[in-house]
Amino acid sequence: MMKKWICLLLAAPLLSSAAEIRIGFQKSAGLLSMMKTQGATLPGHQIKWIEFPAGPQMLEALNAGSIDFGSTGAPPPIFAQAGGVDLLYVGAEPAPVNSEALFVPKDSPIRSVADLKGKRVAFQKGSGSHFLLASALQKAGLKFSDITPIYLSPSDARAAFVSKGIDAWVVWDPYFASAQKAYQVRVLSDYTGLPLANGFYLASRKFAEQSPQLVSALLEQVRLTGKWAREHQKEVSALLTQQTGVPADIVAAWMQRTRFGATPVTPDIAANQQRVADLFYQQKLIPNAVNIASRVWAWQPK
Repeated sequence: MMKKWICLLLAAPLLSSAAEIRIGFQKSAGLLSMMKTQGATLPGHQIKWIEFPAGPQMLEALNAGSIDFGSTGAPPPIFAQAGGVDLLYVGAEPAPVNSEALFVPKDSPIRSVADLKGKRVAFQKGSGSHFLLASALQKAGLKFSDITPIYLSPSDARAAFVSKGIDAWVVWDPYFASAQKAYQVRVLSDYTGLPLANGFYLASRKFAEQSPQLVSALLEQVRLTGKWAREHQKEVSALLTQQTGVPADIVAAWMQRTRFGATPVTPDIAANQQRVADLFYQQKLIPNAVNIASRVWAWQPK
């Protein structure tokens, strides 16, 4: 049912001479993954889908010229900008609230974020979890230097969490939902009461400037797919269960917390992303300040 809908959507004519579009996606996250699973096509173009475990690795590929377009949480493009990657913010996703969390084992003596001082906290460096942790520590009156950061991918962090090799873990759904079910974890913080951070659709400057109509068409299709997903959660849950191999009950919990969509990067969204970047710079997590507004690409949805 959804496959037919997306195929019809993607049949719209695109005004670009590019023969191949290389799109980065994360298997367990986002509308791009959903479109890939449904076999989305662009008439006159060949889509090359390239899977990544998280946003930082995806933007390394964007910098290397291996992909043209992708989506990540708020921090990866900031770290990439600070590292000299010539990227553009071409679209935004709604900010997560409780689909990402900082948590500890249910039997841990750690009762609050303030108790993390001197503790080992695992997360994917440069990911949305990085910002959640930095924000939660700041609110609790701690600095990043007050903890021992353990930089691990979600799969490696899970193993460390199970073996008690870390004291706390920060991660997004479905890894968070899976940990909740398997270990009955105690959540110390999600984004409730903290500054929110949008997700973003990103493109290399070269791709956006050479194929602006194609970028607009891709974003429009993502936007409409997000609208469909919001209106058909049962179908989306079934799709993601099949796509990821994650049990249906975990996918259901994940979907209840997920906010699908694609919008232009408004001045307010850009300003919010600037606050994320400023926090990272203040805490010496990036080597130099970055300017977000100068990297925003104008998109006008139909």
